[in-house]
Amino acid sequence: MSTPVISIAYHSGYGHTAVLAEAVRSGAVEAGAQVNLVKVDEITDAQWELLDASDAIVFGSPTYMGTASGAFHVFAEATSKRWFGQDWKDKLAAGFTNSGSKSGDKLHTLQFFQILAAQHGMHWINLGLHPGWNSSTASEHDLNRLGVFAGAAAQTNVDEGPETVHKADIATAEHLGRRIAETARVFTLGRAAAEVAA
Repeated sequence: MSTPVISIAYHSGYGHTAVLAEAVRSGAVEAGAQVNLVKVDEITDAQWELLDASDAIVFGSPTYMGTASGAFHVFAEATSKRWFGQDWKDKLAAGFTNSGSKSGDKLHTLQFFQILAAQHGMHWINLGLHPGWNSSTASEHDLNRLGVFAGAAAQTNVDEGPETVHKADIATAEHLGRRIAETARVFTLGRAAAEVAA
């Protein structure tokens, strides 16, 4: 059975988003994927090649001033070299973000990731969860406690460190990692079967 290769391309300003990146990695590994962590503000030529060779790329960034961080935007613009040749076409994509506010315009960051993926011809994998914490019997410890569909979203108080990232948000990021690994396996097996059939 083919092992899907997933790369997590992320920026973390203060460490909170790095906690989520590790959670996505953990979930994907648990689901049988090979996973690379790529810090986009320190990316090397070899890591660009890892992204090129991946079945799926997961984008991650804190939400600053209503969008992804400046460092992530620099990376996104640098991907234009891949866009010209459609080098990432038909790869899978997903995303995650963290901000200090409960909403914090995290959806805009995830939509930025979705558009970036669409420009590259990639296939977006959503969170695949109902919203949690939205009824009198619900709890802040529910998966998807912030009720986001497009990707994994987290909220961490601005005066607290990475060790305080909410356990439910970590579990939600792990879920995203498992989901993209499982979807990548289906895609890789499907491509292999199509090549045999051809």
